[in-house]
Amino acid sequence: MTFQIPSPTPSLDELARRQCNVVTASQLRSRGVPARTVTEHCRPGGPWQRLLPRVFLLQPGTPAPEQRIWAALLYAAQNGMIERRGTPVVTGGAALALYGFASVPGLRSFRGVDVLVPRQRRLRDAGEVRILRTERALESRLVRGLACAPMARAVADALAVPEGLPSPAVVRDLLREAVADRGCPVRELVVELREAGLLELTPVRAALDEVLAAGRERAMERLGELLDGWLLPRPVCGVELRMRGGTFVAVPDVFWPERGVAVELDSDVRCVSEGESAWVRGGQHRMEYLGVRVVYLASERLAAEPESVGRELRAALAAGGMDPVPLMVHHD
Repeated sequence: MTFQIPSPTPSLDELARRQCNVVTASQLRSRGVPARTVTEHCRPGGPWQRLLPRVFLLQPGTPAPEQRIWAALLYAAQNGMIERRGTPVVTGGAALALYGFASVPGLRSFRGVDVLVPRQRRLRDAGEVRILRTERALESRLVRGLACAPMARAVADALAVPEGLPSPAVVRDLLREAVADRGCPVRELVVELREAGLLELTPVRAALDEVLAAGRERAMERLGELLDGWLLPRPVCGVELRMRGGTFVAVPDVFWPERGVAVELDSDVRCVSEGESAWVRGGQHRMEYLGVRVVYLASERLAAEPESVGRELRAALAAGGMDPVPLMVHHD
């Protein structure tokens, strides 16, 4: 039988170093600091100060941005404990500033901190801290030593602010930077924007369409380069497929007419409404019903596993369609 020796409780000095000199009342109490000592130290001119209910800064003067965020996290934590499952995370603009976004003000410019907590927590806004709730399991990313929401969630919360949506230019810059510069997965971003009800807003939808179009263009260029590198026959791209009687079939991203093989790239991402999804799925089902072999690719896989994608496409082209119905190719 093995025994796990518990880690010793850090001293007040060690804890203060870990938490940028910000501690809670329960942390002070568990280390033997009487409540009257805390009160005396927080009097005007004293060495400590109260930042939020039950949260103290063990130094005088204006708190640094990171100290304000530590205070927000500790205020929202259950019993002042931030090392357990389901603990709060910073989200919204403050989180994006920690991530290093250029399209939001710097940390020193933020006067409010949004903190995401489980829905069942009974907690009110306090000072500059705004409490947001979620029914989903909390996920965190450690950024500059602070627990932040995943980037996609932080972007959605930065847009869904009580004062209203930012200007269309700000929305566009924020979404573009998230995907193109910071590597935020588009799929995660679409999910979070949908959950927040933001896809119904015209500026958000327009900005997202631009981001999706730019991403697909880059992915199509990458696919073309790889096809050349793999010495595969050149396909036709973005053409309209119709039956000989003129009945519309689909608009695949890539199509090899002589092989009866089509490629659909990121089809699940570019459809952000039920109507769009139904239209794209309908075309895909019609192609498959008519014998076209459809290969579904994700741009992330295209970038991460090019050799695997190449083998899949070579196999699909070698096999060809499944007794495909002859289709007419219409160019724009």
